[in-house]
Amino acid sequence: MLQLKDNFKNWTSGNDIIDEFIQQSQLNAVCYINYIEWIPFEKFQNITYIAEGGFGKVYAAEWPEGNIEYWDIEDQKWYRYHYNKYALKSLNNSSDISSDFLNEFMQKKIGKLRQLASGLLDIHNAGLVHKDFHSGNILFNIDPVISDLGMCQPANKQTVKEEGIYGVLPYMAPEVLRGHQYTKAADIYSFGIIINELLSEEIPFNDIPHDKFLAIKVCNGLRPNISKDVPKLLVDLITKCWDAEIDNRPTTNELHQLLKKWVYELRKVKNVEGWKSNEICSQVDECNKLGKKKFEISKSSKGKSDNIQTHPQAIYTSRLLNFKNLPKPVNSSDLSSCQLNSGNFTLTIFILKSIY
Repeated sequence: MLQLKDNFKNWTSGNDIIDEFIQQSQLNAVCYINYIEWIPFEKFQNITYIAEGGFGKVYAAEWPEGNIEYWDIEDQKWYRYHYNKYALKSLNNSSDISSDFLNEFMQKKIGKLRQLASGLLDIHNAGLVHKDFHSGNILFNIDPVISDLGMCQPANKQTVKEEGIYGVLPYMAPEVLRGHQYTKAADIYSFGIIINELLSEEIPFNDIPHDKFLAIKVCNGLRPNISKDVPKLLVDLITKCWDAEIDNRPTTNELHQLLKKWVYELRKVKNVEGWKSNEICSQVDECNKLGKKKFEISKSSKGKSDNIQTHPQAIYTSRLLNFKNLPKPVNSSDLSSCQLNSGNFTLTIFILKSIY
């Protein structure tokens, strides 16, 4: 996303907190659907009032420029999907607007994870395992789609080879790194890494070499950082997915049903009285309050935007790996965490949603 970073100087919302939040989402995005873009209001056309609720007004509008689809290498510019129709939701003068905004953003993320879990469930219900499940094999258009099924095979087929295994090291289960049979539980481990990548907005192990030393550390319980802004229910799910003990990981159906339940609860709870009392919504709200405080602190510094670098030996394409004499996988109780900048502000902001 270096092209997005180079464009920081060409736009501003007029609010430092919003700018920082948008920049962080762009710097940490792994695909176009995972980040926010600032759109000046004058770029919208044919704006039509739809309705008004307890928290603001809803409009329909056209955005001729359209959202980004991909970077055109030959023309060195972004290719955009033109003339989409969008919904604009205004949150007027809310004293807790950042919480409202982040709650909706978290709901969308969990919804995408539920869709991915549904795709993985289809694969597993067909008696197959993916064997190369990582964020680079997820395609986003309207909905996320699991791609690159070239290594997909029957779950009961024994194919461990002496020359090594193929995959992207940060997403590979420790038992697979040791040369054991690839199972559905190994796909679940990979899903745990992906869940954390999306929610914590940090690419796993991007600052260290992807070599045998990392493989040893993974077997000894090292896992990616989990942001303090991730709700505890989701932290618990992530840690279960990447548990060193295969039998402790949830099944694909359990994973899908849990995410489906949370999506439903997050959609139904918002009313004119605020958040209703259920666990996932309360945790999302509390985590956003924590994030707001850290975002406020970040205003006095440059933040981490200019310090995000990927180690030259951090490799995120599938390759042949062959590690000998790795230790038996164990869990570690030492969970470190990264910080997600957030903030507290009051203004009118429009949240953009594509209408398909």
